[in-house]
Amino acid sequence: MEGEWSVEDVLDTMGDDYARQILAALSHEPRPAKELAEVCDISLPTVYRRLEQLEEQELVSSHTETDDDGNEFRLHECNFESTVISLDDEEYDVRIYRRRKLPGRFSRLWDDLQVE
Repeated sequence: MEGEWSVEDVLDTMGDDYARQILAALSHEPRPAKELAEVCDISLPTVYRRLEQLEEQELVSSHTETDDDGNEFRLHECNFESTVISLDDEEYDVRIYRRRKLPGRFSRLWDDLQVE
């Protein structure tokens, strides 16, 4: 894992029904918290608490956008493609496979293709 959270923290988060609903809704498209509350039928304060937890564990990222009227809002998106939980030697391991932005993938591909 890349962050400073424990395996238990990630497992607890993945075990939370609200967090899973939010992640499922974000897997389709980025959404503001208010829309997540409506889509998931969860109270807005609960959505904000889960989003904070998911962002701390880098499972969700967010950025500010501006609507046509000039109002700013946060747009949240899922920050990973998959999670693998394994048990080895009586210890759990959690691997989170992050989504990579196209320029990063392209530059890695280019680097791999270059011959020295």
